[in-house]
Amino acid sequence: MALSEQPAGLTSQAPIAASALHRYRAVRQTTEALTRGLTAEDQLAQSMPDASPAKWHLAHTTWFFETFLLVPNLAGYRLFDPKFGYLFNSYYEALGPRQPRPARGLITRPSLADVIAYRAHVDAGMAKLLEGAGEAPADLVNLGLAHEQQHQELILMDILHLFAQSPLQPAYAPPRGAAAVAAPAAASYVGFAGGLVDVGHDGQGFAFDNETPRHKVYLEPFRLADRLVTNAEWLAFMADGGYARPEFWLSEGWRRAHDEGWTAPLYWEPGADGWMAMSLHGLRAVEPATPVGHVSFHEAYAYAAWAGARLPTEAEWEHAAQGLPIQGNLLGSGRLGSAAVEAGDGLRQMFGDLWEWTRSAYGPYPGFRPAGGAVGEYNGKFMAGQFVLKGGASVTPGGHVRASYRNFYYPHQRWMFSGVRLALDGLADAAPVASDFEADVLAGLAKAPKQIPPKHFYDAEGSRLFEAICELEEYYPTRTELALLRRAAPQIAEAIPDGAVLVEFGSGASLKTRIVLDAAPQLAAYAPIDISPSALDAAVHAIRADYPKLVLAPLVADFTRALRLPGEARGRPVVGFFPGSTIGNFTPTEAQAFLDGARRLLGEGAALLVGIDLVKAHETLVAAYDDKLGVTAAFNRNLLARINRELGGDFDLAAFAHRAVWNADESRIEMHLESQRAQRVTVAGQVFDFGPGETLHTENSYKFTVEGFTDLAARSGWRLERVWDNPHPAFAIVLLRA
Repeated sequence: MALSEQPAGLTSQAPIAASALHRYRAVRQTTEALTRGLTAEDQLAQSMPDASPAKWHLAHTTWFFETFLLVPNLAGYRLFDPKFGYLFNSYYEALGPRQPRPARGLITRPSLADVIAYRAHVDAGMAKLLEGAGEAPADLVNLGLAHEQQHQELILMDILHLFAQSPLQPAYAPPRGAAAVAAPAAASYVGFAGGLVDVGHDGQGFAFDNETPRHKVYLEPFRLADRLVTNAEWLAFMADGGYARPEFWLSEGWRRAHDEGWTAPLYWEPGADGWMAMSLHGLRAVEPATPVGHVSFHEAYAYAAWAGARLPTEAEWEHAAQGLPIQGNLLGSGRLGSAAVEAGDGLRQMFGDLWEWTRSAYGPYPGFRPAGGAVGEYNGKFMAGQFVLKGGASVTPGGHVRASYRNFYYPHQRWMFSGVRLALDGLADAAPVASDFEADVLAGLAKAPKQIPPKHFYDAEGSRLFEAICELEEYYPTRTELALLRRAAPQIAEAIPDGAVLVEFGSGASLKTRIVLDAAPQLAAYAPIDISPSALDAAVHAIRADYPKLVLAPLVADFTRALRLPGEARGRPVVGFFPGSTIGNFTPTEAQAFLDGARRLLGEGAALLVGIDLVKAHETLVAAYDDKLGVTAAFNRNLLARINRELGGDFDLAAFAHRAVWNADESRIEMHLESQRAQRVTVAGQVFDFGPGETLHTENSYKFTVEGFTDLAARSGWRLERVWDNPHPAFAIVLLRA
């Protein structure tokens, strides 16, 4: 909702509280306090067509309550003056003709005293209405109060413009001494991974209709400057010829700047000792450390291009602001001007100081419907040719703004309190991805839904916890497969040629491997593949001690990407070994890719032993992944602890609950970490939001039938040669042949 007289109705149906009259009087008294120091002549003058006299603002906000609340809802209400509908209507076409906006400064009658009497008359009627003399629609009361708060800001904007035209350059408020403020540190950037995010008002409390409906927007990764652009930085732009270099400007902006002679922000003028700027405190020296204000969209765009950056989109700004406290240098601070940024980390000055230009055109959200009747005219019909600003300013009433608030102005306008925050595409170039772990975590948290590959469970603590899981009563896969391997070992050995090499995918501790090595002494070599050098070294050391005649050919690699066997393994018959039902951790597409890659790696005629967990009662499955002692839950949450430790994360482990779910449609057990509240986390300098109930998907464990797995393997050129299975709980080891 723009602060250029465009109230529109919306949306909150919250009941009027007992404090409604108190709220009403507080807002109305604030408006009058803002004009109390002005003369009657100050309040009549109109400095330009976009501005309005203060007297008109006082009357128009009063007309709103009279027209939309008192006339239809308070029996016996008497209009103060029927002519006021013509004089003080703004843009409500449905309510008839009105005084042209550029001619509002010609309204010498009624007098200021008459307007004050008009306000008192309407206030008395509103007191009766709010005390129960009639039906007072809560949404219209809230709308009227928000509308008047908009005009409080407009009064200050318009008075500043008026006083800037005066040769006396009077101060609206007492002059303030210029405090010595150190230049802020160079702006840094806060990264956001983007993805599918929610924007728009969430339905809690009041909002204007243009903030709705809440909807999803896809964002590419982006970075937002941690503070506003300062006067010192703008002076550097000016010194570098920024206003005279067309390469930085949009065509319309370049034409406007030259036609109107822009060489500096509005209200700036050269002084004997440097640049001066008109403010609500009078003419003052430009303070280098404070944010630059009163710049148009065209100037903001040109500055961003000069700085090698861009303006943020509306959705980027709102996504970054969600969850931040709505506090800052607003009207209640009493400063009536922007302030230098305070030292700190993260996003600052998001609310208050200056409205921040975005590069987003003001338009309707998907599914937008204007409010019914005349009160709904002023959002939808202004959705053309304007740009959105976010965040509020030092003249914006406290409690009036929110992350979803949509201010809007034409790109050439400069008299509002508007400033600049820069944005960049992508994540920080200065923080290159250091590992597959970091790459997978950042990419996974940016997805919708969020997910991280299960291979990253296994740091030292994760491995310890998984060993404990394997000992649990509920967790059947490990002991079932071990027992099955021991029973089937003689038959498995019969399928292994003399002099063969056993290639194990993801060897770990090689516990199950020993059963095969013991049963098949004809094996000449062992080639374990593992992504962890330390785990591989430990396994090889143990195997070498117990099988001294066996040639060992370890390969440090992600076994899903291994392209070539070690030299010691080549030229021998090959048997692949993939136990542990680990193939169930892959999606069907990933499992297909693994089987394709294994066939290429092992070669024609090779054998492949695979452990597969079979479909069974879902109660058994869920219990295996959500044990009563909570060991699996600790294993799942340890992934967050690892992120905190290795990637500088700030996950609150207690704010995430372990969930194990049987997905019958996909034939898989899923493990999730469910956020217990709305929260924002930082990982490797990037920011990610979780909604209440949103989950981080950490593992899938697909369950198979022998027939289904046979079909899957066949698509990669493998044929089923032998099956060993266990009926209760159902599990199988299959022998495939390339």
